[in-house]
Amino acid sequence: MKLALLAPFAVVAGAAMLTVAAPATADDHAAAPALAEVLAHERRDDDRARDQYRNPSETLAFFQIEPTMTVAEYGPGGGWYTRVLAPYLMPAGKYVAFNQDSDGRTYRTRAQEARSKGWTEAFKSGLAEGMGVDASDVTAFETDEMPEDVAGTVDRVVIFRSMHGLNIGNTADQVLKAARMMLKDDGMVGVVQHRAPEGASYDDYGARQRGYMRKADVIAIFAANGFELVAESEINANPNDPANWERGVWTLPPVLATGEDDARRDEYLAIGESDRMTLLFKKAN
Repeated sequence: MKLALLAPFAVVAGAAMLTVAAPATADDHAAAPALAEVLAHERRDDDRARDQYRNPSETLAFFQIEPTMTVAEYGPGGGWYTRVLAPYLMPAGKYVAFNQDSDGRTYRTRAQEARSKGWTEAFKSGLAEGMGVDASDVTAFETDEMPEDVAGTVDRVVIFRSMHGLNIGNTADQVLKAARMMLKDDGMVGVVQHRAPEGASYDDYGARQRGYMRKADVIAIFAANGFELVAESEINANPNDPANWERGVWTLPPVLATGEDDARRDEYLAIGESDRMTLLFKKAN
């Protein structure tokens, strides 16, 4: 089956939580596809150029993710990792996507608010079409409406390049409390986050929105919400990124925020995507 997963739309930040399972059949326990097969599928033709920076195979291995697990992805955004996780997990495990409570967000315009609050049904129908299942097999809900039967069922929560937004928006506690609630006792949280330079001040990389964060601040946020660091990796490091851009991480690919006329554009392309820390947390006692 060809899966044009999430291709027609992008996930609106701050909207909902979604659990997807394939329809119940006699083949519920079909063999999971090899990750290499998922990564090579044509649905990822437009995504594959970023693999050199995002290292999906190595990252999921570091997070100890198996295809039979239940894995929750926070804030799927445009669906880059969803196009890896959902087809990898759904044959034998479960893919879950979640986001923060839309009522707790501040919106720049009424249109933005409408898109965010209308995300649930749009995501259900879009993902159902992309995965070839009925819309009734896709359940979407916000973190403050998490059903009781979700609690304690998730093996891994993954948070990709989103901690800076949670920090600036003062919503990290909301999301991490939900993550702790949904995780099994031995469940873990994997984080990939743009990394601030060594010795950076909080004024420049905590109070200010650059997209980068100091590792100590990420660890402190998790500790305040009942987690402890168990491992870290340099899988997604990029030593060519000085991480000190005036326009923040968005200066670099894939955003290239300074535009086509920036004389340094070739320099940004040569550097590639941002320097990133890769962290793994478990529930603290």
